[in-house]
Amino acid sequence: MTHWKVQKAPLIQTEISVPGDKSISHRAVIIAGLSNGSCAIKGFLPSEDCMRTVDAMRALGVEIDQPEPTTLVVHGTKKKLIAPKGDIDCGNSGTTMRLLAGLLSAQPFRSRLIGDSSLSRRPMKRIIEPLTEMGAQITAEGQRQTPPLVIEGTKPHAIQYFMPISSAQVKSAILLAALFAKGKTTVTEPNQSRDHTERMLSYFLVRPHKDDLSVSVHGEQTPESRDFVVPGDISSAAFWLVAAAVQPRSHLLVKDVGLNETRTGILGVLLRMGAHVSEIIEDVEEGEPRGTVVIEGAKLKGTMIQGREIPNVIDEIPILAVAGALASGVTVIADAKELRVKETDRLAAIATNLRAMGAEVTEREDGLEIIGGAPLQGARLQSFGDHRIAMAFAIAGLFAEGDTVIDDIDCVATSYPNFYETLEQIMKPKREQQTPVISSLPSQSGIEIKP
Repeated sequence: MTHWKVQKAPLIQTEISVPGDKSISHRAVIIAGLSNGSCAIKGFLPSEDCMRTVDAMRALGVEIDQPEPTTLVVHGTKKKLIAPKGDIDCGNSGTTMRLLAGLLSAQPFRSRLIGDSSLSRRPMKRIIEPLTEMGAQITAEGQRQTPPLVIEGTKPHAIQYFMPISSAQVKSAILLAALFAKGKTTVTEPNQSRDHTERMLSYFLVRPHKDDLSVSVHGEQTPESRDFVVPGDISSAAFWLVAAAVQPRSHLLVKDVGLNETRTGILGVLLRMGAHVSEIIEDVEEGEPRGTVVIEGAKLKGTMIQGREIPNVIDEIPILAVAGALASGVTVIADAKELRVKETDRLAAIATNLRAMGAEVTEREDGLEIIGGAPLQGARLQSFGDHRIAMAFAIAGLFAEGDTVIDDIDCVATSYPNFYETLEQIMKPKREQQTPVISSLPSQSGIEIKP
């Protein structure tokens, strides 16, 4: 399939589950691979991006079995990795490249990280600087400090690092390197970014210390092997949450989804816009809160998304921009310049596609101003090779007059391989809708929607 055709949605009244959390899946594989024994990881997201991390850890000497698409058995190496035989290909995954850069900067061998054309345009200066301060020699072979990255690792120094911009990936790269350092490494960020790495280190009995916006790790610790269950990805659920929120009288229940407070900013935004939102935390045993979210739709109003809220909703900005276009009044997104260096320039991509659908949008250097309320019109749109743009505008198409066609949708496999199956379920007339259930397939794609 190279494109999607989306038509107007009927009233949404259903319940769904979503695939495993992408950010957590990456981190679980890496930290389990450093542990002192075997770890079973269930609920793993077998997307293209996460499988890049699996293949990378295998290249570094970690044995990883995959008895089912969403189950891994990772045999830890007690932090003893081996030099890869060739380049490590991170594909489209910035998370793989940045986290591995931290890990490899602390190894006594040379390695080279490469990626696809999109990843090769993404800046790496923000990880190169702190890892170099810790002692590694890192060369970015691309222009403007872009990949490929050549890393000459070493025994790292413990540092105190003040991040100029909040970034969970940069923070995680430093913390992974810090596991191999002697002494205490402290990272301080200007605003709270997602904290999955800190939580997972704690779960694997490496004791990070949290103090407001700082997190510290004492080096020379080895993670203890423990089994882990990955919760559903709230960033994947976000598309369906917005679809329900913008539709009065809708009712959507999302089961077994991660409810980490550094990831649930979208719920606060939708509540502020007028949706009826409730969340129930049912389990925190693996260190990651999980539970149920219920959304009941309403006539939404525009809002302001800025400042400290941005790191908490950075992946949800594309779909929140769609919500803004469907709401009444003005929605302003500010302090989001980071979106210009994602898989594509997401601010430009959002503005281009919303205008093509008839919305009034002003693009600013660090955000957007969206005049909502005008009916959207179906159009032929580009994904720009960005999975979140593709999925966000598929949702926009559910509320547009006429057909909406999204081109170049293969990129969605990097994070949500079976997104379209749920989309088809949503597009069915209400009398045909049945509760979809997520189940495993005997293939790497791993997720099937069954009525």
